Amino acid sequence: MIVCKSAAELETMHRAGLIVWGVLDALRHMVRPGLTTLELNEFAERSAMEKGARPAFKNYRGYPASLCTSLNEEVVHGIPSGKRRLREGDILSLDFGVELDGYYADAAVTIPVGAIRPELETLLSVTRGSLDRAIERVRPGSRLGDVSAAVQEWVEKNGFSIVREFVGHGIGTRMHEEPNVPNYGDPGHGPRLQEGMVFAIEPMVNAGRPEVRVLEDRWTAVTADGSYSAHFEHSVAVTSNGPWILTRPREASGSSW
Repeated sequence: MIVCKSAAELETMHRAGLIVWGVLDALRHMVRPGLTTLELNEFAERSAMEKGARPAFKNYRGYPASLCTSLNEEVVHGIPSGKRRLREGDILSLDFGVELDGYYADAAVTIPVGAIRPELETLLSVTRGSLDRAIERVRPGSRLGDVSAAVQEWVEKNGFSIVREFVGHGIGTRMHEEPNVPNYGDPGHGPRLQEGMVFAIEPMVNAGRPEVRVLEDRWTAVTADGSYSAHFEHSVAVTSNGPWILTRPREASGSSW
């Protein structure tokens, strides 16, 4: 069952979302060659706790860290390491969530480390653009398939591929609620969107083929062909005024990231 949230619940989720936004925005400005992914994890965990929130990923289903740090060909769920240092030309996906007063928020962003190749700039731009287009469909009366199809159409039109093994999800009093939100699908299909529904929409896009595999750590998913991958995400509510991105400030404008 898809749970619709009240106005008060959405406000709480927005407060949680602003903490997620603040942490990821700070990390965007911190990222530079030489830093370890463990240092980024420690900053994210400390920052969330200082604001009264609980890092949601730590120990969730056994995940050992507070932040997911996925480099280059790593698609999602990369585990931070003190031995993994960022290098010029890397792309780094950061996925972070918190729980605040019983409600969750979740977002992700892919960041260039220094100067990156033009084709990687395009990968990031297209993935970000697919999220923007999906968010535009988050309106009462739309179908969930409209959201999914918006991602797929934009990504494939631009020559990239959609990861199918991992999808977005509902979010609220649990990190993962119904429904699943695939990044592929047919417009006009799926549940009809209603006010108060909240979705974590998260395109994961590969420069090469769509297939992925999971490493021996049982968490880190990588592209099967070694191509680079990008990941952008926001928690988005359905309202009578259109989509409300809960994981960024109300006054923000332009691209979702």
